[in-house]
Amino acid sequence: MAITVLVTDANLAVVGDPIVCWMSVDCTARFNAVGSGVLTVPAYPWIREQIQASHRVVVIRDRRIFLAGPIEQTTVEQSDDGENSGIGTLTVDFADDLAWVAARITFPNPAQEPDDWLVDDWTATSVNAEQILHNLVNLNAGPGALAARRVPALTLGDLQGIGNTITMTTRLEPLVEVLRRVASNGGGLGFRTRQVGNTIEFQTYQPQDLSGEVRFGFGLGNLRHLAYERSAPTATTVLVGGQGEGTARFVTSRTNTIGETVWGRTEKLVARSGDDAIGELEQAGDEALVEEAETVRLQSSAWDTDTQRYPDDYDLGARVSIQVGPGEEVSDLVRLVHLQAWATAGELVSAMVGSQEASNDPQWVQRMRALDRRLGHLERITAPTSA
Repeated sequence: MAITVLVTDANLAVVGDPIVCWMSVDCTARFNAVGSGVLTVPAYPWIREQIQASHRVVVIRDRRIFLAGPIEQTTVEQSDDGENSGIGTLTVDFADDLAWVAARITFPNPAQEPDDWLVDDWTATSVNAEQILHNLVNLNAGPGALAARRVPALTLGDLQGIGNTITMTTRLEPLVEVLRRVASNGGGLGFRTRQVGNTIEFQTYQPQDLSGEVRFGFGLGNLRHLAYERSAPTATTVLVGGQGEGTARFVTSRTNTIGETVWGRTEKLVARSGDDAIGELEQAGDEALVEEAETVRLQSSAWDTDTQRYPDDYDLGARVSIQVGPGEEVSDLVRLVHLQAWATAGELVSAMVGSQEASNDPQWVQRMRALDRRLGHLERITAPTSA
């Protein structure tokens, strides 16, 4: 184990000596989501001077950055005896640098301040999904954003030539949620931030299918928990209502043919108002079918071993295999990787493999987000036209 902790300012300049006297490190890297970390160190004055608002924590494992990002909370504990006696302890909660991007919402016209907006939405019509991801970040947080919205040191990595062509619309939504939606609709893309030299680079990538190479199982000695659940779809055919009133209202339908063949037909209405194009209506229907589809909920926690390690053998978003029974395997994505290290007890690295529903947000959170999107759509079409 070789873990070093650095502290930098918002421009990535190291502000003090490396912290090699840390007590514990707990970091979680997440696929297409903001990672988090907790650092516990002795509360020496020279360390406390480094841990300031706007500064970043950088955790380096085996000479590679495992997690790096802004400090969000600090706690100092001191007592006259026990583990916090003497100088006391300092606990630092921090996020990864994707938190800077997640702190933005999507502007209808990112080039203007809100008082000057004359458009309702930011729209991309028949554009490559990877390009959309880069454009969204560039215009709302990167070098192309308004000066007050630019994240210090944020740059855009090279395009990888990946992703499908899609159409999408957004208005005043959390940027990272829009990125996640575009990445999913655009071919299961991955996105992340990485410290590259003196910059924070927003990167896109195509996760690998390693299901034939990377396996976890109790019999292999690298699996500690497994939950496997399969549920019927809540809708196999959706009717999507567009513009117009009464019989003049345009309605189209989309069907999950495979799900309907296996489970039978279940119908649902997806309400859409306004002058949506047919492509947007169809995409709304397809998104609803994904949300309402059969749920194969796999949640597992797997160990790193000497012969199968993160990130040498697999990365976030990679598809790997899990043994769920004798002679039975299922494959799913690596959703998060968890690093725990103690100065006196070594380190432990584990990965959570499973469906997004099992490892990210509970269903009620997903429903609330869907309601937010629909209310935002209604607000757009009922708001007075800008002067």
